[in-house]
Amino acid sequence: MTNDIRICDKCKHIRLKTIVPKLEKMAPDAEIKIGCKSYCGPCSRFAFIYINGRYVTGKTEEEALEKVRKYVK
Repeated sequence: MTNDIRICDKCKHIRLKTIVPKLEKMAPDAEIKIGCKSYCGPCSRFAFIYINGRYVTGKTEEEALEKVRKYVK
């Protein structure tokens, strides 16, 4: 089963240019979807990544990526 990863293209706390390659390296089989997730409250305060049915947040992009590691299949 592949990983389902979704990130918001409007999130102010992540940069698509840097986070997408890191996610692809972490989960090469992942299907990464980019677009608004209608999660605007937390999105305005934290970096967040939706992975396999869970919203994972962090104060920074790096912190969110560290937390995502344990949910990668």
